[in-house]
Amino acid sequence: MHALSKYVAKRLLWTLPTLLIVAVMVFFLVRMIPGDPAQLILGDSASPDELASLRANLGLDRPVAVQFLYWLGNVLRGDLGHSISNGAPVLPLMLDRFQVSATIVLVAVALATLIAVPAGLVAAWRQNEHVDVAIVTASTLLMSVPSFWLGLVLLLVFGLKLGWLPVVGYVPFTEKPWTAITYVILPVVTLMLIEVGVLTRMMRASAIEILRLEYVMHARAKGLSERKVLLRHVLPNAFAPTWTMIGLVLGGLLGGIAVLETVFTLPGLGRLLVDSIFARDYPVVQGCLLFTALIYVIVNLIVDLCYPLFDPRVTAS
Repeated sequence: MHALSKYVAKRLLWTLPTLLIVAVMVFFLVRMIPGDPAQLILGDSASPDELASLRANLGLDRPVAVQFLYWLGNVLRGDLGHSISNGAPVLPLMLDRFQVSATIVLVAVALATLIAVPAGLVAAWRQNEHVDVAIVTASTLLMSVPSFWLGLVLLLVFGLKLGWLPVVGYVPFTEKPWTAITYVILPVVTLMLIEVGVLTRMMRASAIEILRLEYVMHARAKGLSERKVLLRHVLPNAFAPTWTMIGLVLGGLLGGIAVLETVFTLPGLGRLLVDSIFARDYPVVQGCLLFTALIYVIVNLIVDLCYPLFDPRVTAS
């Protein structure tokens, strides 16, 4: 327990320089986006005095280094500023949008894992047979299909042709839970199908390597059934690389699924980021990118801490 606490504390300390580098890059890259936020807010008819006044109110007339230090100080106090577009506090705005993205991503990746792990295991077990060829072909096809195209096809079939599910819009779970479920089914299925292909290929490759090891042959020589060999000796050891891939997928997707959110008109974090970039809303863009980096670091830390659950050879010490 002591070793685990020490390991967690060390990993958290390592995240600080990472987040500082991300903060520096985010702040200065955002300042390189062409366009003037004051001009976008006031429009082309604004006078030079009005533009200068608004820039002063937004702090944009100060030197960039001063702006960065001021912003970083507020971030350390938990204040990410206010949106230039609507004046809303950035942190509550991001957390509200993040709930939408996280709901879809977590459900989709969980379902994809439940399908991909047994599919990859069976494909490896029946390598080069018809079952393996069918699974590999299906997973390759799913990996090759762009998410926006698959989403549009599902919308066309189940939304417009069959009329089973709503086409656009979003209803919060806190208002009408059952109606909310119907609005997220298609985004979840779209994302799940895309990720099933990736995870199945990873699980199959890992399981094939494990099946070639001597201890698996020894287990078979002892007379264990194929079911016990797969579940007791192959699955735990082959799942660790797949678990790493799941962490990378989660870290990337939780930062925003802008394409799917745009296709299904969902008010998620990715769509907020894209809209803020077009609006030159510096505080929101900076907050979203920093928040995405933090999510990535936390997800990977959780993945590392879970390794001992799947592989007893891995310990915190």
